[in-house]
Amino acid sequence: MIVRDAGDAWQVVLQTDHADLSGAFARAWREQGPHHDALVITAERHDDGWAVWEQSPRVDERGKPVNFLEVDVRSHLAFYRAGIAAITEQDPYAGLLVSMHGAGIYRQRYGLDPGLGLAKAAEVQDEVDAFVAEQEAKFGGEPGEHRGDYELLQLYDRLSLYFCMRDVEAGEAVELQGYRLEPVAPWHVRIAPYPFGESPLGCSLVRRVIPKDSGADVLRTAPEDVAITVEQ
Repeated sequence: MIVRDAGDAWQVVLQTDHADLSGAFARAWREQGPHHDALVITAERHDDGWAVWEQSPRVDERGKPVNFLEVDVRSHLAFYRAGIAAITEQDPYAGLLVSMHGAGIYRQRYGLDPGLGLAKAAEVQDEVDAFVAEQEAKFGGEPGEHRGDYELLQLYDRLSLYFCMRDVEAGEAVELQGYRLEPVAPWHVRIAPYPFGESPLGCSLVRRVIPKDSGADVLRTAPEDVAITVEQ
């Protein structure tokens, strides 16, 4: 789950809902290379492993839903392996990209995101290293010839996370892998250079807003759709 402190409430976005938004960005991308179909599958399914964990989302001792960077790392390694295997059955190249993505979580997206890291990774570093080595054996240890597609996947992922992790209102611009995101109104963002085939692009984010101290269960909280507009 992607959990944001919204003042008197927690905003929670399930990883699978976040991935749906990533997939919407991938489908709308203007420049569609030879692996575009696989990239759409990858963007839509890169967090499939989380679906098992999210059947029973955890809360901490304060009653806060556990954020995705704070999960038990052994659980994360296990369900991510399962997700990679399932996606590889559908499309081997998509599976390879998700393997890169899984390893990249522990390698700061191979230089794209120096601040990325799971809070408890150091507690089981040997198991993390084994997982990364297992995945890197599939693609040679660096994205290499697949770097262009890998970076597109990271961009789709991070564009979605941009909306999942903040109240989007007019204000400060953000730089993201060579793109400038400037919020101009609530949930309305201008992107330059503009990467999509149509403008404005409309999509939506599924989230749950849970009042603090309510004791409400994440999955019993009704989801709501937030309309997002992206323009050039």
